[in-house]
Amino acid sequence: MLTLPKAFIDEMIAHAREDAPNECCGIIAGHDGRAEKLFRAKNTEASPYRYNVDPKDLFRIHRECDQNGWDFLAIYHSHTASEAHPSPTDVRLAFWPETFYVLVSLMQPDGPVVRAFRIVDGRVSEDELTVG
Repeated sequence: MLTLPKAFIDEMIAHAREDAPNECCGIIAGHDGRAEKLFRAKNTEASPYRYNVDPKDLFRIHRECDQNGWDFLAIYHSHTASEAHPSPTDVRLAFWPETFYVLVSLMQPDGPVVRAFRIVDGRVSEDELTVG
């Protein structure tokens, strides 16, 4: 189960809307399973179909996490025209089995959907996402 503050859910949705029609991306860092900080990142793909966290952003985020003793709790990105479920490309590029993959769908603009998954060895499993 992944628990995120409502402010983080709202921030991911806002980020997705601001970057649309392209996918947005970012990282949620935390400690002992508790989310501490949401980092927006630049999608270097600038694409509605793919995302790639800018290496400079990744370095900056990694450095701040190290300084605070945080882990990468979740990697998030948006799907602007499809459901909040990992695409075959998302699954193929999922290199961090210990993290959650959070997807924000804007398929229904007035009702965005946010879901959390684990992707391990090409297998996708949905995890409960709670607000707390």
